[in-house]
Amino acid sequence: MSQNPIAETIASLMPRAKAELTELVAFQSVADWAQFPKSESEGAANWVADALRTEGFQDVALLDTPDGTQSVYGFLPGPEGAPTVLLYAHYDVQPPLDDDAWVSPAFELTERDGRWYGRGAADCKGGFIMHLLALRALKANGGVPVAVKVIVEGSEEQGTGGLQQYAEAHPELLAADTIVIGDAGNFRLGLPTVTATLRGMTLVKVKIDTLGGNLHSGMFGGVAPDALAALIRLLDSLRSADGSTTVDGLASDAVWEGLQYPEADFRADAKVLDGVGLIGEGTIADRLWARPAVTVLGIDCPPVIGATPSVHASASALISLRVPPGVDTAEAIKLLEAHLIAHTPWQAKLELEVVGQGQPFQADTSSPAYASMAAAMQVAYPGQEMQVSGMGGSIPLCNTLTSLYPEAEMLLIGLSEPEAQIHAVNESVSPEELERLSVAEALFLVNYAESKRA
Repeated sequence: MSQNPIAETIASLMPRAKAELTELVAFQSVADWAQFPKSESEGAANWVADALRTEGFQDVALLDTPDGTQSVYGFLPGPEGAPTVLLYAHYDVQPPLDDDAWVSPAFELTERDGRWYGRGAADCKGGFIMHLLALRALKANGGVPVAVKVIVEGSEEQGTGGLQQYAEAHPELLAADTIVIGDAGNFRLGLPTVTATLRGMTLVKVKIDTLGGNLHSGMFGGVAPDALAALIRLLDSLRSADGSTTVDGLASDAVWEGLQYPEADFRADAKVLDGVGLIGEGTIADRLWARPAVTVLGIDCPPVIGATPSVHASASALISLRVPPGVDTAEAIKLLEAHLIAHTPWQAKLELEVVGQGQPFQADTSSPAYASMAAAMQVAYPGQEMQVSGMGGSIPLCNTLTSLYPEAEMLLIGLSEPEAQIHAVNESVSPEELERLSVAEALFLVNYAESKRA
């Protein structure tokens, strides 16, 4: 990276950034109290609040959101007449999944092969550290040229909508001229990228009951309706033979016109085993960024070890549906529920519960903020042009902010490039990527302030 004062300052701050990220990763801040203590999330929230206070933020508050979690807010005044920029991240994380599969402990930041490993290192505790680095560099080089609001969410990974509901009830709180969501990632390590679209999502619990209790499979099997078999048939109805998502009435033929994702790169990023085929049809970008995708996240059924020869009376599953841009999530949920009802076999009793949802998002890439970010990224990533991509994941808050502040420009950047393996075991962040994106964000704030004065 060619050095300039901001880049030099951020380079000097990287040891401090590593120490802080180590502290923040250590909190087991999974916003599901059935899995992890609430005190872990509260500890992370307080850590974030203290960090904002140390940087001179005013009105720092832990916001009690309707889903029982806390989001952290702070305000840093800017020069007279300067625009206001909202910086977003989240401190909650996904569960570590299989602890034994982690090479180093999930909640201990560990350096290995030039990367920092730990749950939340990239998604999205590292995103908060990125914001801090950018602001510190600006303060050391003439001051922050804009007013800054920071909001750090406590339940983004759960999809329970606490911050969205809080923002809707307090619409003045997060009002800004531009919003930078630090929860996305470069398309490829070292390739500067802003994310222009996100799929929405819904989570639906499915429960099937067929009998008053389990039965002996020898005495009753072949006639008595098996709830687990019914569930398997129902879940299979959500995919065609080639693996494409098939929810009755939900279009699955949209085309992505922008940056493409070579199949060989995807297979490597996804660690697809040799000889195993990909699912669906169309380009990789079509399937990831423009079309719906169903995933069965879990099934309640007996494990193989200890299983008995029984016809099962009840079976449950959790289904995720990713909703492409241009489709209303509420309508997609109606179609999914209707599909599940129509395809439940043998007149089995079906219960459905929607436990999370968020709308898809599409940004205006022609806005002045994008020009400011493109110029900043060219400096932070010498010789590289900013790319615009989609992302298959969901950030439900984006649509809430868009509806509350329709004039605000919104950019999505972040540390979750493919090698980060977010949501998987051995999640990691590239310190070089953290450094470059912090430089880009700082320079963006300078460029954006100048564009507003012009």
